[in-house]
Amino acid sequence: MLTPTNLKRLFFGLCLFATMLQQSLNAQIVIGTPNLGFSQACANESFNSFSTTFIFSPEAGLYPSNKFSIEMSDSDGDFTNAVVIYSSTPGSITTSPATLNFPIPETAAGENYKIRITSSAPVATSSSSVSFAAYYKPQDSPFSINHLVSTGAFCTGGSYLLSIDNPGTGNNDSPLLYPNLTFKWYKETSPTTFVFVADGPTLDVTTDGTYFARTNYGSCTSDSFSNRVTISEVTSGVANATIVSSLGNPYCPGQGTTTLSTFVGNSYQWFKDGNSIEGATSQMLQTNESGTFTVQVDLGDCSASGSIELVSESFESSIDVDDVVETLEGYPIEVTITDNAQAPEYSWYLDGVLIPGATAATFEAEEFGDYTATVSETTGCLVTVEYNFTVEESVNFFPDVEKIPNVISPNGDGINDTWIIPQIYHTNDANTEVLIMDNKGNVVLKTVSYQNNWPEVDLNLSSVNQVYYYVITTEDNKTKKGSITVVK
Repeated sequence: MLTPTNLKRLFFGLCLFATMLQQSLNAQIVIGTPNLGFSQACANESFNSFSTTFIFSPEAGLYPSNKFSIEMSDSDGDFTNAVVIYSSTPGSITTSPATLNFPIPETAAGENYKIRITSSAPVATSSSSVSFAAYYKPQDSPFSINHLVSTGAFCTGGSYLLSIDNPGTGNNDSPLLYPNLTFKWYKETSPTTFVFVADGPTLDVTTDGTYFARTNYGSCTSDSFSNRVTISEVTSGVANATIVSSLGNPYCPGQGTTTLSTFVGNSYQWFKDGNSIEGATSQMLQTNESGTFTVQVDLGDCSASGSIELVSESFESSIDVDDVVETLEGYPIEVTITDNAQAPEYSWYLDGVLIPGATAATFEAEEFGDYTATVSETTGCLVTVEYNFTVEESVNFFPDVEKIPNVISPNGDGINDTWIIPQIYHTNDANTEVLIMDNKGNVVLKTVSYQNNWPEVDLNLSSVNQVYYYVITTEDNKTKKGSITVVK
């Protein structure tokens, strides 16, 4: 028999059970299938945001700590290893329907992804969405194959290898720089139609046709495709080898050297203006010159040849001094650059230091040293041409000596090597005659324009010292006589 106390306890327990049962019933929600705000998720670095809308019921069943999350399947729609791609902040979503924005993973690449919605408090999971294509595209711009050479050839029974350039030339954004990407090759069937032929970064071509490659972004494929290459089978004769200049033709050498490329072969030999270029035996040739460049390509059982008339947009220029210029101190050298550059700018340097204010085509070099002169074209093809020259102090062959020397030592040390007489005998009186004889009376020099340069040749001295005799006769018949001892 229940006592009043026990009845109270039973009643309290029944009330507590009923409350807990009601809370348990309230802690259940149903999440509807997510509706996609897109047909395919094609993402890249500048765009990666997609939306989905879902309903849930009852709204009152959510706990304040609840978070809604979006899970994404693998490319086959399997959620075994689902990835959470979005989670809301606790308690931020309380009304139905709800719309969420989310990014796709950078590894996404497939046609059959799905998403589903989950809640954390209480725990619930929706059904999966419809399948959709999802690709993250780290590279989505045209790229080059075959070094932009538009043709290729192979001998009958052989093949031609097409490959994606890595990195290529110029601004080429090679998709091979992105390890997760895959590629598909196609053959044109008409100017606007094509068929798939193979997967991979290369294609071994065995039939004539025009081929190109595309990055495998499935239904998201747009701008990541290559140039077209037309391949021919050579049955006889010599095939035409196309040559392409990486900087175009004409090209601007201000951008650096241009690379000449031809199609793939077994071996190569390049020529310029009909002359073989030593060591130029690769598929590509770098140059900064103009001229007619040709190439011979060995294809095995057949061959190919091609030619390009390469034109440089550089201007013409010259400088009117030699590499080394001699002058005396106090006698500056005037140097002039002549050119046909557009809007030219000039700079002059001495020993590597810019000379302030020296901005004209003509410059007076007053100091000894190493000079650099540059002329730059500032519009059109931006090119700079550099010239280097050295100004040295010249030997003064007519120093103002006081008296006629009677000893010289022509040993090549630059000191007392020649017989130098006072300037009065050859500067102020051009008709002064200088006569030099050996000790046997043989005349070894006779001139009326002595240049202080005797002896000019080796005298083949037979003894340690040898004596010569001189007679200097001025225009008014005044004479000066004496001896010259030549020290061996």
